[in-house]
Amino acid sequence: MRRHRKTKILATLGPASNTPEMMRALFEAGVDVFRINMSHTDHAMLARMTADLRALSQSAGRPVGILVDLQGPKIRLGTILSGARMLKDQEKVRLVLSDSSDKPDEIPIPHPEIFQAIKMKHALLIDDGKVRLRLLRKGDDFAEAIVEVPGQISNRKGVNMPDTLLPVSAMTPKDRSDLAAALAIGVDWIALSFVQRPEDVAELKKIVAGRAGVLAKIEKPKALESLEGILELADALMVARGDLGVEMPLEAVPGLQKRIVRAARKAGKPVVVATQMLESMIVSPMPTRAEVSDVATAIYDSADAVMLSAESASGAHPLEAVQTMDRIARRVEQDPMYQEIIDAQRHAPDATTADAIMAAVHEVTQTIQARAIICWTKSGSTALRAARERSRAPIIAVTPSVETARRLALVWGLHCVTCEEISSLEEMVDRALGFAQAEGFAVTGEHVVITGGVPLGVTGTTNMLRVAVVGQK
Repeated sequence: MRRHRKTKILATLGPASNTPEMMRALFEAGVDVFRINMSHTDHAMLARMTADLRALSQSAGRPVGILVDLQGPKIRLGTILSGARMLKDQEKVRLVLSDSSDKPDEIPIPHPEIFQAIKMKHALLIDDGKVRLRLLRKGDDFAEAIVEVPGQISNRKGVNMPDTLLPVSAMTPKDRSDLAAALAIGVDWIALSFVQRPEDVAELKKIVAGRAGVLAKIEKPKALESLEGILELADALMVARGDLGVEMPLEAVPGLQKRIVRAARKAGKPVVVATQMLESMIVSPMPTRAEVSDVATAIYDSADAVMLSAESASGAHPLEAVQTMDRIARRVEQDPMYQEIIDAQRHAPDATTADAIMAAVHEVTQTIQARAIICWTKSGSTALRAARERSRAPIIAVTPSVETARRLALVWGLHCVTCEEISSLEEMVDRALGFAQAEGFAVTGEHVVITGGVPLGVTGTTNMLRVAVVGQK
C-alpha cells in the first residue's frame, strides 16, 4: 500500500476506534501511526491494542507505528468547601497546602512543590485558564493571590503555572509503570508530557535505552526556553497546542508552532502538530473551513505529521476525520506553492560527509527529475537525513530492521520497506531498482537515486550516491 502524500497522519485510539475492524479501516483510510493515550488506557487494553496493530501490520505487509503517550503529572486543586466557589475580580484569596479546607476563604492545593517553587507575581491558571490568579506573597505552606480573571472554581480542577519551573519529574509512578509495560511489548515511540527542561528527556532516554523513540511534547513555556537542549536529546517533538494555548497567549501559539517545526526540521528530527485540528468532527461529519486551513498550515510549514485526538478516539466520525485529513494533505502537496515554500525553508547541510551526501542526493534528484530516492538504512539516520531535505521525489527507506521501519513510519515522505541484509553494492543497486518498480514508484527507463553507507551494515556511514535506471544493470 502506497500513500499518495508525504505528510503522515497520527491518530489516537479510543472507544470509537479500538476494535481490529476500525483499526484496519483507519489504516486503509490513511493512518500511518496510532497513538495510545495512557491517561485512558490500562495495561491489559494496551497489550490488546498493540497485538491487534501488529497483526494489522503483518496482514497489510506495511510497517504500522505505535506511539504510547504517557500521562505526566497532574496538578489539581483539593476539595473546596461546598464543592465550588465563585471568585470575583480583584478579590484576594488564600491558597493553602492541604487536601481540603473547611474555611470559605481558603483554596486548598495538595502540592508542596508549588509552594516551594512559585515566586512573587507568578500566575496560577485554574481550569484551563478560565480563572487566573497572580501571587502577592507566600510562606512555606500558604500563599496569597489576587484574582485577575474571575470565575467559578470547583473540586479537583487543574492548575497550570506558566511562569514557574516546578521541581518535579516529568514522570509519575504511574508513568513509570506504564512505560515498563509499553517497552515490554515493544511499542515504537514514547511521548513524554510535562517536559520543562532537557533533563526530563534525558531521564526518559536513560530508561528507554534505545528500545523506542522518545518524543518530547512541547506544551509548557519553560520547555520553549530550553528548546535547543530538548531537541538535542529527543528523537522527535510534538507541538502540543492544547496546554501550550492555556499557558501562553492564544495569539502566540501559531508563531510558536512555526518556530518548533522549523527547529525540528533543521535538526533532522520528526515533528508532530497536534490538538484540535479537526475538533468539530467529534460531532460533525464535516470540518469547519478554519480547521481545514489549520491542518493545511501545518502541512505548508512542513510538519512531519498531523494528529487526531478525540476526533478519532471518541468522536462520532473517526473514519471521516482521517479521510478528511488525508484529502487536505494530498491537495496541499499538489499545490505548486507548497514545494516553493518547502524549498525556501531548506537549511545548509552540516559539515559532515553524511549531510553533504544527502544534500547532493537532493540536488541530483531535482536536476535529473529522478522518480525516487532509495535509502538503505539500518538505524534510520540516512532516511532521516533524506527526509530533512524535503525533495520532490518520494523516498523509499529500505531497512533490515522491522523496528526501524515502524519508527520511521512517523517521518515525512518515507515509504518504509524491510528486507534481509545485503552483501554487496551490486546487490544493493539491484534490490533498490526492484523495490522502486515493485512498489510503484518507477518504471523501466526511469532514473532513481540510491544512497547508503559503505562498508555495508555499519551504522552512521552514509557516504555513497548512485544514479541508476530501472530495467538496466
